[in-house]
Amino acid sequence: MSQDYRRTPEALDRLTPLQRKVTQDDATEPAFRNEYWNNHEPGLYVDVVSGQPLFASVHKYDSRSGWPSFTRPIDQTAVTEHVDRSFFMKRVEVRSAGADSHLGHVFDDGPTDAGGLRYCINSAALRFVHLDDLEDEGYGEYLTLFVTTTEETA
Repeated sequence: MSQDYRRTPEALDRLTPLQRKVTQDDATEPAFRNEYWNNHEPGLYVDVVSGQPLFASVHKYDSRSGWPSFTRPIDQTAVTEHVDRSFFMKRVEVRSAGADSHLGHVFDDGPTDAGGLRYCINSAALRFVHLDDLEDEGYGEYLTLFVTTTEETA
């Protein structure tokens, strides 16, 4: 089932001031003082604006940066990448494909055994959906991401 993950006036009205500043004005929240940097629960991270699934906890790791970091998005088509030359440096900005929400940046200093990328994402751009709630919230198709090899062979 295909979803329409767009930015709507209603969705923007539901955002907190910080969520709006990050997703709409390309801001960055403080390191180590954000909701998901140290979250170790299983589940999905979705765009706070549109609900588009972006990242999974199975790809999250502790980069010691103070922001949630992932080795890759759930689906590469869920995000877009753009050159960002702000603050006198060249970086690669990551935005959600559906709602065009600013998420953060991608760097090439991630774990080499997982591809070498670090998607450094603002918590304020995300909503976390716990594994136990995926089905109820309409994300049941992503349950397969959390199947372990032990369960597969049982």
